Amino acid sequence: MNKEFQDKKCWALILGGSTGLGLATAKKLAKHGMNICVVHRNSRMQEDQIQAEFKTIKQEGVAFKSFNTDAFKPEKREVVIEALKAEFGIEHKIRTLVHSVAKGNLKPMVSDDKPVLNHDDFALTINAMGISLYDWAKALFEAELFAKDARIISFTSEGNSKAWQNYAAVSAAKVTLEAITRNIALELAPYGIKANCIQAGVTDTSSLRMIPGSEKIIKHSLIRNPNKRLTLPEDVANAVYLLSKNEASWITGTVIPVDGGEHLS
Repeated sequence: MNKEFQDKKCWALILGGSTGLGLATAKKLAKHGMNICVVHRNSRMQEDQIQAEFKTIKQEGVAFKSFNTDAFKPEKREVVIEALKAEFGIEHKIRTLVHSVAKGNLKPMVSDDKPVLNHDDFALTINAMGISLYDWAKALFEAELFAKDARIISFTSEGNSKAWQNYAAVSAAKVTLEAITRNIALELAPYGIKANCIQAGVTDTSSLRMIPGSEKIIKHSLIRNPNKRLTLPEDVANAVYLLSKNEASWITGTVIPVDGGEHLS
């Protein structure tokens, strides 16, 4: 296989890269020669499975680092960045930053028998799934860890414009994520940084399964998708790979559907 990313000093930093879209992205970029750093948060019970996945990445012959830590805590973020500065020296840089972290509340706004959304639920979700993109981008920029032609890619959903039951806090976070992405694209353009959101179609991941009524979402998506299948994590990883290539350097500030045409109906 031709490995496009042959610069051995080129890295991808993937926030939330131990499962789902993030893991698929790590595997795809590694297969094409990019060094991988994964920040994830998993329990000891999951450790063996996750390390087995990481082993497949290392087998691609790329450099690999992982941090099992809370990506949302400023002090933990600083530890990761200081470790990367020590590892990278002055030559190694981050070509692609992927934001694939999920933490939030899936509560109804009103209910007779269930906890309902409150202000803190919105604040936690918006901070974790939206504002944290800016926190990481800003910290990496200030640490001078971005390459001269860097890509920032995050994952949004159709809930950015549609109302789904119990999805209000996550929907607000996705809209925040997209707004931040647009402004990163605008304000960091002079520094060679491009930023885009991928609007993934319905993908059968652990995050989807946490949404109440996910089985109905899956069933409905299979009906409305022109290709009559769900989006796969690998579909999204392929798009991240394409956006990371030199030829995609003129794409920035956009929300790109990667859903097999699911958004058409």
